[in-house]
Amino acid sequence: MKALMISGVDACAFGECPEPTPADGEVVLAVRHVGLCGSDLATFKGLNPLVSLPRIPGHEIGGEIVSVGAGVPPDYAPGRRAIVVPYTSCGTCPSCRKGRVNACRSNRTLGVQQDGGLTERIRLPYGKLILNDTLAPRHLALVEPLSVGFHAVARGRVAAGETVVVLGCGMIGLGAVAAAAHRGARVIAVDLGDAKTSLARRFGAAQTIDAGQDDVMARIGELTGGDGADVVFEAVGTPQTFTQAIDIAGFSGRVVYIGYAKEPVSYKTQFFNLKELDIMGSRNATADDFKAVIGYLEGLGRSTTPSISPDELISRVIPFAEADTALPIWARDRATTVKIVIEF
Repeated sequence: MKALMISGVDACAFGECPEPTPADGEVVLAVRHVGLCGSDLATFKGLNPLVSLPRIPGHEIGGEIVSVGAGVPPDYAPGRRAIVVPYTSCGTCPSCRKGRVNACRSNRTLGVQQDGGLTERIRLPYGKLILNDTLAPRHLALVEPLSVGFHAVARGRVAAGETVVVLGCGMIGLGAVAAAAHRGARVIAVDLGDAKTSLARRFGAAQTIDAGQDDVMARIGELTGGDGADVVFEAVGTPQTFTQAIDIAGFSGRVVYIGYAKEPVSYKTQFFNLKELDIMGSRNATADDFKAVIGYLEGLGRSTTPSISPDELISRVIPFAEADTALPIWARDRATTVKIVIEF
């Protein structure tokens, strides 16, 4: 069967893989949609230290069960649609022992430490599937990336009435915007240009700031009466935004890092103490976060005031036959691209 492989820096091409056969407790999923993630683009550009090449990318996966092995519960029947939870957990490391399996020390994410979903069929343990026949098929591939933002908002303990700043309105940042707004927070979204901040407004941001045109610190000071934010989410991954998050947070505020900087970051650490900040990392997502996103997206489908479609999050749909063009297109149009979805 056919698969898309990243073979080197700025190099991807189709290759052939063996047909999967399910073992006990496994299913074979016919892949229908795969969303491309920033980690896939980083692999393509040679900037992902977690990846060895060649690698089949893709961990934002929606598909249809086509065969099952022995011992699989009857609910996981051929024809059922499913969302893939692309992470592994060892069950024995400190994170797993604390129940925080999303931060497993030995995690191997599909498309990163092991081959991913940009292939016609993929074999998985049935426990890594969340069955869903209600969302539109292409929306299944939106659940995983949005769940990362939802998980960060849960980590940040966002409450109704708080002021939240989200730095970066790519797909992960938009997940944080939507989740925080859904909890009743007032969200200020920050990015370069209007392409992404306009989406942030659609998905719940009360105010937006164009970091290319405005003084971000001054505008946040104006919008918060000089108090700063109750919670700041960093979803860019640059040294500048890492330190900016500390500056934006108000006294007794919280900072949640979703992105990670590829370079060392230098802080004025007195603000950690003077403001008595809670500073947290956020990694991947849990099954509960996936379910929260599914409920959110299903709610959008029922809502008419205002009318918002998950399709607005998809910048471009590319057929699998042309999937080798997708990462070069994203690299070229990164400023205006939120999500590219490959459709089989």
